[in-house]
Amino acid sequence: MVNVPATYGALLLGGLYASLLSGLVALQVIIYFKVYEGDRRRIKALVLFIWFLDVLHTALVWAGLWDYLIVSFGDTQQISNIYWSVSTTVAVTGILTFVVHCFFSHRIFMLSRRNWYLVIPILLLALCRLMTTAEMILNNTFPSFKAHFKWVFTLGLVLSTAVDILITGCLFFLLKTSRTSDFNLNAVIDTLIRYAFETGALTTAGTIVAMIFWLAMNDNLVFMGLHFVIAKLYANSILVTLNTRKDLRRARSSTGPRENGFQIVDGRRVSRLTFTSKDSSNVMFPPIRSPKVTINIERSVHCEEDPM
Repeated sequence: MVNVPATYGALLLGGLYASLLSGLVALQVIIYFKVYEGDRRRIKALVLFIWFLDVLHTALVWAGLWDYLIVSFGDTQQISNIYWSVSTTVAVTGILTFVVHCFFSHRIFMLSRRNWYLVIPILLLALCRLMTTAEMILNNTFPSFKAHFKWVFTLGLVLSTAVDILITGCLFFLLKTSRTSDFNLNAVIDTLIRYAFETGALTTAGTIVAMIFWLAMNDNLVFMGLHFVIAKLYANSILVTLNTRKDLRRARSSTGPRENGFQIVDGRRVSRLTFTSKDSSNVMFPPIRSPKVTINIERSVHCEEDPM
């Protein structure tokens, strides 16, 4: 007897939560194009590609729900079928995950001063994870897929979790070792570390939970409902990372380190000249009586900006 709540219900709830998170992805994309109009074209293309994959994934999720809940309504025997729309969601999730892993690998590459020894293992594992997503398309039923390719799907989830942990660990190590004696600058670095942990923890937790249900419950589709949500977590993680850059740059511009009379602001050396009003006794007036007069003269000497 088919457990309807754990099969049809799990797919429906997974589709609903995936749609909700897809709305957050769309909101992040809108914010990005409003705030970062001057970004490089390749970064804008990356955001549009992520959005395209997210919309495609959502459309496939609802196409699968239509097949299970409408086309096959009342026929519980059809629940064991793997419709092309559902199997394709797995492939789209794999592609989206690979793109996100490459994005964060690039960040590690730049933070580590182009250290290939850190990046190559992550990219190889990410590529292997991508290659494990095609087997479901070749099978027509879940029993057949579980009998012959259960280890492949499990391996894909394990690899995805491993890559997330490696990326989070590398970012934590590189950011931690970049701390200085400047308390304010360290606060910015701590914020970056927190973002790395939050984005990495969400995707890792989602993958691990889906893997647990996949291994522990062979008679339902709870794992598939959870798998619908995983793609949205990855899409949101990369967009949140891109959209927090302005706040971090603002913090760095006000607390940036100084070098030979210049202040380092977002990769640029900026000269800063400050004049302060004082009375005849050489004592600075309180801010209310005589506010500080500050003249900022900024001259860009070098700029090498990498939004990723």
